[in-house]
Amino acid sequence: MITKISKKDSKEEIKKHLEKIERHKSRDKGFDAYKFCGAVKFKEDGLSLQKKMRDEWE
Repeated sequence: MITKISKKDSKEEIKKHLEKIERHKSRDKGFDAYKFCGAVKFKEDGLSLQKKMRDEWE
């Protein structure tokens, strides 16, 4: 959402713009990628796992 505020806008108009943004923001849920951070647990460190996976191709 894009809101254009000019220098000529009064404080009331700016407040209306900000309220409109907040209403839109609360309506838009979006995708929460942070809930998946750290969800995959490996038994070994990433570098040795990568080396092992790359060696499978040879």
